[in-house]
Amino acid sequence: MASVLQLSDVSIVRDGNPILDSVNWTVNGDERWVILGPNGAGKTTLLQVAAAMIHPTSGSARILDDTLGSVDVFELRPRIGFASTAMARRIPQNEKVLDVVLTAAYSVTGRWNESYEDIDTRRAQRVLAEWHLSDLEDRRFGDLSDGEQKRVQIARSVMTDPELLLLDEPAASLDLGAREELLQLLGGYASAPQAPAIIMVTHHVEEIPIGFSSAMLLSHGSITAAGPIHEVITSQNLSDTFGLALQVDEIDGRYTARAT
Repeated sequence: MASVLQLSDVSIVRDGNPILDSVNWTVNGDERWVILGPNGAGKTTLLQVAAAMIHPTSGSARILDDTLGSVDVFELRPRIGFASTAMARRIPQNEKVLDVVLTAAYSVTGRWNESYEDIDTRRAQRVLAEWHLSDLEDRRFGDLSDGEQKRVQIARSVMTDPELLLLDEPAASLDLGAREELLQLLGGYASAPQAPAIIMVTHHVEEIPIGFSSAMLLSHGSITAAGPIHEVITSQNLSDTFGLALQVDEIDGRYTARAT
């Protein structure tokens, strides 16, 4: 399977401080990655590079066969689905849910003067149904619960059939029921053969859906472990990454962790 992301010695430096430090990483089109690490490890920054939102200070980032710095990012970004809290803040609170998803076709947030065909509307409605949101399509985005808003963001991010899907803490702040509903949907989506490559950032191993194949651990901007998920999400690797003795257990593809 061809790669969709290749980072070669990628570093990000801000105000003289390294956020990412010589990261080398390849993501193939049939892989689903989860990234974990302490606060400030560089996880969100790494996603921003993968989303073509920021350029490396040094090194090379090749995304969907184009290299940052020699490609029009406004043509590249529509091929990448991206859901994050920062993106949610850009969505008008009074926007109808159907329009939140529909406007992804033009990579804009907020209906204005764009014109959409019936096929676009039908596609948006189909995506809403897949993410259990059909009954919310006429609701205002700002009136939704956190869990509903998270699912709407993901529905928007897959509206255009992206070649690479990036999810920044999709289960953050959700209650137990909303989290499990979202993880069940994500697991089903990730397990589908037609799904794109997926990279998901999370803070908790309990939020890793079934169907994810690979994992990366980040600490202080450097990779501490990366590879098949069952080889990376271990007690030793997480203890080393978080600087705390941790016991990791796995049951039926779901993980838990606790201090020992």
